[in-house]
Amino acid sequence: MSLTGRARTPSGRPPSIRDVAGVAGVSHQTVSRVINGHPSVRPATRERVEAAIAELGFRRSAAAHALAVGRVRGVTVLTSNTTHHGYAAVLQGVEEAARGASFTVGVSVLESDEPAVVRDAVRRAADSGSGLVVIAYDRPGVRALEAVPEGTPMVAVVETPDGSPPAGSPWVWTDDRAAAHAVTRHLLDLGHATVRHLALPSTTATPDATARVAGWREALRRAGAPAPEPVVAGWTPADGYAAGQRLARDPELTAVLCGNDDLALGVLRALREAGRRVPEDVSVAGFDDAPHSAFLSPSLTTVRLDFAGVGRAAFALLHGLMEQGEPVAPHPVAEPVLIARESTGPAPRA
Repeated sequence: MSLTGRARTPSGRPPSIRDVAGVAGVSHQTVSRVINGHPSVRPATRERVEAAIAELGFRRSAAAHALAVGRVRGVTVLTSNTTHHGYAAVLQGVEEAARGASFTVGVSVLESDEPAVVRDAVRRAADSGSGLVVIAYDRPGVRALEAVPEGTPMVAVVETPDGSPPAGSPWVWTDDRAAAHAVTRHLLDLGHATVRHLALPSTTATPDATARVAGWREALRRAGAPAPEPVVAGWTPADGYAAGQRLARDPELTAVLCGNDDLALGVLRALREAGRRVPEDVSVAGFDDAPHSAFLSPSLTTVRLDFAGVGRAAFALLHGLMEQGEPVAPHPVAEPVLIARESTGPAPRA
């Protein structure tokens, strides 16, 4: 059987054990036995498998091999950001839980969403022999999740899925849709005719297709309130400030929901500079309950998401997968909690 002329797997996906098995015409269990030096494989079969491995450029997952022989005691977190509140709190939760189980924790920062950059970072993390936690809140994280080699022990922290995720997906998430619905409902119950929304960037091709946008829209729809187009603003206080300057010029504006508390910080500054009082003229709500939110003036109404709990849950699932080979079921972590503070109030009278 000639193996010459065989093409590599599709661009962007590393070859897997099953790809090698298909080329060599054997089972993936046989490929595994060859890789691990099992003596029961016939010499001719071993030669076919080794030729297929060379042909495809297959690289054994160091983490999967270490898992098989019981030597994995480390976790690598793949993330594009270590400073934003949600990312940092997830990291904190992973570290706390891993330390309690005597695991080491490493962090691999995804410097861009370029496919080659992401694949290289994932390869280096997988080759370290660690289990992986992928924070897939943005495009680099999503691409990293797609590039993890088959057989590598991995759990992903993802945005709220749109519908039911595939069975067995090793994912955890917060319920952003329910959280956005709750805080929008809070503003509508205060008498505001509608609520503007500054949205975070989406991981999809649609700029405003996030669960937070979906929850906001659903609350407006159920209330029969107008649904203005969301403004995709970014992540930082500077992004919120720039968007807030534009919103402040709208005399109809009475309530705004920001995609995170950093955006809300910038909006508060822009409204104050424009002479718009908070909450007397405009109510402002944030998202995430970052540590500074309670100490702003006025203190910020927001919705609390337990990101540290998400990190702990991600490690717990990964630990179970690595230690006992337990199947992983995708699931949300914790219920969002509305934190009503000083920055929201009754709609101003006409």
